[in-house]
Amino acid sequence: MSNIYLISLGCDKNSVDGETMRGTLRNAGYSIVYDPSAANAIIVNTCGFIRDAVQESIDLILDLSKHKNTGECQALIVVGCMVARYKDEIMEAIPETDVIVGVGEYEGIADVVAKFIGPGQKLESVSGLARLAAREDDIFPHIAYVKISEGCDNHCTYCTIPSIRGPYKSRKMEDIVDECKQLVQAGARELVLVAQDTALYGIDIYNEKMLPKLLREIAEISGAVWIRLMYAYPEHITDELMDTMAELPQVCKYIDMPIQHSEDYIIERMGRKGSRKQLTVLIAKMREKMPDIAIRTTIIVGFPGETSRHFDRLYAFVKEMQLDRLGVFPYSQEDGTPAAKMPNQVRESTKHKRMDAIMNLQYQIHGDKQRANIGKTLAVMIDDEKTGTGRTQWDAFDVDSVVMVSAKGLKCGEVYPVKITESFGYDLEGHYEPTE
Repeated sequence: MSNIYLISLGCDKNSVDGETMRGTLRNAGYSIVYDPSAANAIIVNTCGFIRDAVQESIDLILDLSKHKNTGECQALIVVGCMVARYKDEIMEAIPETDVIVGVGEYEGIADVVAKFIGPGQKLESVSGLARLAAREDDIFPHIAYVKISEGCDNHCTYCTIPSIRGPYKSRKMEDIVDECKQLVQAGARELVLVAQDTALYGIDIYNEKMLPKLLREIAEISGAVWIRLMYAYPEHITDELMDTMAELPQVCKYIDMPIQHSEDYIIERMGRKGSRKQLTVLIAKMREKMPDIAIRTTIIVGFPGETSRHFDRLYAFVKEMQLDRLGVFPYSQEDGTPAAKMPNQVRESTKHKRMDAIMNLQYQIHGDKQRANIGKTLAVMIDDEKTGTGRTQWDAFDVDSVVMVSAKGLKCGEVYPVKITESFGYDLEGHYEPTE
């Protein structure tokens, strides 16, 4: 049986694509291996969102290409978002690449592989959902990411996604719900809904925002303990969505809501909707409807035209809002985007100083919030039973904080009441005492 090594870089949406390809290949009779030196074909699922991600993808491709000379590799296949941006450049700069596969062409990945190393052995039975085959040896089988739409229509001036992934295209609700049912039956305990903008789900095929209805449908699936909502643009979050989140116990009181900036002038230059006042009102309303909600957001500093005054007001906004989870990124000048040609580009050194200032502030805010949990008993889902590492509903996997739980017999994917005894910066520590 021929062996395939596949690695995915970038966001959760890219991870879903990678998992689907692994499942498709396994269903086609290939064996998935995790040692590239043992692979007959190597597939790199790239990220091309920003400059640093592109460089990471290039470095990895170059590193893995050596296995064509030293290992079993007969084909180096490059797929993913970087392909959409730099197809010709990849083939010229990395001649070791045998073929590139564009976004949206993943269903044919087995045929692409077969051209180089021959077809896989026919399997007696094939799963209806390709992803399930990839999850058989997943080290985190209790977490499943579910892509509810593809592409984006927002056209932010700094972003390359619309040119890479195309326009916003929702999946049919029945298909999403069916996938969630199969994932839960296969052992998933937490379903993480992802898209470029989850709050817009359904607008293109149902002519209205259908995320609240989708959440209700998924919440009815027996065995789904947590449903997490990621990447919901603030300008598209409705009262109905907030009310639905508040009502359904399965839906984590957590939202990833990228605001990118607080100042109206910068928001407008970014091509975003809304304003500082609207953000303030929305955050207040969320906390009124869900007092225990954790709001995660991302901010871009050093956008073209951002003055020291704009930054000072952004800093004050972060301090005032006391956001629960926060990521800060220096603006990346990406080829082909309107922002790349804007005047008043900010120095790299200034961008990083501003990033450090906001992150230092957020470290203090987050530390205060975490220390307030000492003495409380929180529900914690275990991610690693060997180390006792878990998370609360207010923390996304591999993104936010963790809880180190001291106890024996913990099971991955199970939720335990944990009394918090200590706070260490971003993370917590606690103990679980089983009741007889």
